[in-house]
Parts: sequence; C-alpha cells; structure tokens
Amino acid sequence: MRHAVGAAGLWLAALAALGCPSTVSSKAEAGEAVVRRFFQALPAGDCAVLGPMLVTGQGLPSCEETVKDLREHGMGLVDVLDAKVDGRDPDAVVVRARVSQGGTERPEPFLFRVERQGDGWRLRL
Repeated sequence: MRHAVGAAGLWLAALAALGCPSTVSSKAEAGEAVVRRFFQALPAGDCAVLGPMLVTGQGLPSCEETVKDLREHGMGLVDVLDAKVDGRDPDAVVVRARVSQGGTERPEPFLFRVERQGDGWRLRL
C-alpha cells in the first residue's frame, strides 16, 4: 500500500510539473497577442480600441498621449521574437520584439512589458 501511495504522489508531482509549462506558455502567448493587436490597431489611433489594451493609472500617460507619441515617432512592430513570463512577477510577461521607428528597423530588440490586470492582459508603455 505504501508503494502505491508513493507512486501516486510521484504521478501527481509529474502532472503538476507538466502543467506548469502550459500555464507559462499561455501567459506568454497572451502577452504576445496583446503586443500584436495593439500595433495592428495603432495606425487608426482609436483609443476606444487601444485604451483597454494599455495599463492605465495614476502617473501614466493617457491613451491619447501614448498614441500621439508613438505615431509621432513612427513606431511600428516588425515582428515578435519571443515572450517570457517575468521571473519576478507571474502576472507579467516580457515580450521581445523587433520594432521600427520612422520606417527604419531598430538594430536592437525592444522589450515590452505586458501585465495581467483584472480579467485581461495590458501593455505597459
């Protein structure tokens, strides 16, 4: 009997270990999706669409200010390189991406932080 309990414990531990990567990958996928959707919607400049994708709060620029600044600098997404859960915060994802400014691709990747807020993921700019 003791052997069966030990085996069951190992089985549960293995299942838990296997479950973690899928949770991590779903968070990373959610973070990547927010970055992609935000930059797809950016050219229209519609804060009714963009606003819910941004982290908001005291001390942060409004959606209108953020959009104006990004558009003035000609910021665009070239491609997402990868996305990883932030090791310091399980409710944050760091998305590494290639971006362009003024039509020219930046030589170094840009890091975006995406945070879970309430029931969704939001981009912190």
